[in-house]
Formats: sequence, structure tokens, C-alpha cells
Amino acid sequence: MPYRPTIRQLEYLVTLGETGHFGEAAKRCHVSQPTLSVQIALLEQRLGCALIDRTPGLIAPTPAGADIIASARTVLNTLDGMVAMASANRDSLGGLIRLGAVPTFGPYFLPHLLPRLRQEYPQLKLHIREERPLMLEEQVLNGSIDCGLGPVPDEDMFEFAEIFEERIFLGVPRGHRLGGRETVDLASLAHEPLLTLGRGHRLLDTVRDLARASGAHLVEDYEGTSLDALRQMVSIDMGLSLFPELYVRSEFQGEQNVHLLSVDGWPGSRTIGFFWRRGSVRSEHYRRLAVLGKAAAANLLAQT
Repeated sequence: MPYRPTIRQLEYLVTLGETGHFGEAAKRCHVSQPTLSVQIALLEQRLGCALIDRTPGLIAPTPAGADIIASARTVLNTLDGMVAMASANRDSLGGLIRLGAVPTFGPYFLPHLLPRLRQEYPQLKLHIREERPLMLEEQVLNGSIDCGLGPVPDEDMFEFAEIFEERIFLGVPRGHRLGGRETVDLASLAHEPLLTLGRGHRLLDTVRDLARASGAHLVEDYEGTSLDALRQMVSIDMGLSLFPELYVRSEFQGEQNVHLLSVDGWPGSRTIGFFWRRGSVRSEHYRRLAVLGKAAAANLLAQT
């Protein structure tokens, strides 16, 4: 039978890769430093390659070590998922879900979902992290978070459960020539400056699509750090921008300086849902989460 690393060896290796320090890794793994060091050395010997670069003042994975650490993390996450599935019941969804949410949606939706989730699954612990979509997708794939909440990922390595279609509005300064309209056609946006969020946000791609379709130009020398920042820039007549529906519902109450309108002839919406690694042993947990999310979204959108 071919050599197979033990689970403890994989845990030691992943923790060492995360900490970059033998002593700290041993402390986190609740073993002595010599024990951890011996097991890492044995793992390298049996695999026939160096996994950790031990230069003075620097402990870091070698290229081969980085690849093996990524695989080891996937193996450990799969084992954790198996344990969670074995103990899962309708009151816990496995006991813990590490949920990542995009900042253009999560803060405006989760307050409506969490009470419903707590009522349905009172034993569930939910750890929430906000992250840009591209980084969020990477973290779902590498296992540092379990499930994401946001727009549809591009990669086919995910399963996706839609919860609703979110409208996207165009915001213009109140005194703009388009400020008195409720809708605008694409041709009317030709040569207008469009502001957007920075790289890693899928809203950037949406703004680019609108620019290509209308002849507007993307403002390259400014990238907003948040929807609030974009709203402030629009309010002082620095350009136009796009704003998702739930953000508008939450933050535009009493807004006097930005006017919102719809764009005719352009699909002004984005599909939002939960996504996770394809083939995850906890897929059923995330599908149940999506069912609750869909109900919460429907209830929210039904409110006037």
C-alpha cells in the first residue's frame, strides 16, 4: 500500500504553513515543538520532497509545500464535513457554518435572514466574514470559509442556489440633466462618466457592461471603496454610478442629492444566492440555508 500521511501530520503541516513558526504551530496543535518538527521531517522524508523552507529568520512553504498544504486543507475540510454530516440534524445544520458575504449585499440582507435562521436552527453557530466576491470565491475553494453569499460566481467549481434577482439602479446627481427622469435609454448615457468599486467587486464588471452598451466612459482614476463612497461622489457631481436594490432600500432614505432611475434596454439586475464547493459533503446544509434565504428575500421585497 502506498504511503499516506496521517491526519495529524496534515494538521501540523497546515498549521505550520499558516503560522510560519514551529513554536506557534506546536502551541496551536497542543503538542511539543520537537514532536511537531519530527513529524514534519518524517512527512518530508516519506514524500521525498522538501515542504518547508527553513532559512534563518524565515519559515515558509516551498512551492511543493504550498501545493500540498492546499490539498491537505481540502482533505481536512472534507473530514470536518463528514463529521458535521454525521452529527447533523434539522436543529443544527452541522453545528457551525463559516459564511462569507459580499459587502454590497450582506449587510443589507443578513439582518432580515438571521432572525429567521435563529428561529429555525437555534443550535447553529454562524461565523460571518465580509469579503470582495473574487476573494470570497477563492476562500470557498480553499476551504477557509464554507459557503458564500453573493452574485453568481464565474467558475464552474461551485454549486449555486439562487435566492432572488436584485435590481440595480443608476444614480445621478440631483441637478443632472437626467435628474428629473424615472428611466433613461442607453443612448442618453453616451460619454457620461461612470464611477465604480475597485477590483475584486463584480459590480465593477456590471458597470463595465453598462459603459460598453451605452458609450459611457469608466472613470479610471477613481475606484470607490464602498457603496457609501460612491454615493458621496455622485452627490457632489463627480459622475454617475450603479446601486443595488437592498442598498438603496437601506441607505437612501432621506437622500436628497442623488436621484435614482432605471435604464431601458439594459438588464439592470444581478442574481444573488449562496454558493459552495461543488461536491461538498455539506451541500444539503447550504441548500437548506438557501431555502430560508429565498423566503427572507421574498418577504423583504414584498414590504413597501
